[in-house]
Amino acid sequence: MPEGTPAPAVIRVLLIEDHAFTRDGLRVTLNLEPDLRVVAEARSGEEGLERLEAVSVDVAVIDIGLPGMDGIRTAAEIRRRWPDVRIVMLTAHDLRQEVFAALASGAAAYCLKSARPELLLLAVRAAAAGSAYLDPQVAHHVLGSVRTPGTAPLLTPRELEVLRLIADGLPNRDIAAELGVSVSTVKLYVQEILVKLQAADRTQAAVKALRQGWL
Repeated sequence: MPEGTPAPAVIRVLLIEDHAFTRDGLRVTLNLEPDLRVVAEARSGEEGLERLEAVSVDVAVIDIGLPGMDGIRTAAEIRRRWPDVRIVMLTAHDLRQEVFAALASGAAAYCLKSARPELLLLAVRAAAAGSAYLDPQVAHHVLGSVRTPGTAPLLTPRELEVLRLIADGLPNRDIAAELGVSVSTVKLYVQEILVKLQAADRTQAAVKALRQGWL
């Protein structure tokens, strides 16, 4: 670097990953970059929240499948308590519900663990810059939900069924019983519906759907 040239700003990263082997690989990959530095690590969502109490962080890289408090809940809690921390969600799966759940939790970037290292670096840098990033292999889930203005969003038949039950005033527990699925599955459906309808909560989603005549 020429004399007098300011050093690039360093992006401070928190890793929340329960598998030590994966965590070690992520640390090495990120720390090889001059503008990235892993400043803290955690094996669970709860431990990650503790780290944030003590360390200043720009980006949290979170495994979606954490034990106990999963990555979705961890990301949502981080965004609630530390809104300036940007979230990069990591997953081993290309699942539609996970993509929308991650985005609904406040994640700025979504990246597959099988992605090339340069894509992870791109995701972290994009998140730190205030931009969004989706792994190319999962971007089709979001693009497939985009419709032309004035038309109903692309809700699946099951999502429409969940939305109808929400409009009827049923809580998640009763919706789960009605559909014969788990409460956690209903929560994923609700999160995906909120993202597709760009609604802040269940009530807003139901009102919007009723006004637009989608139900």
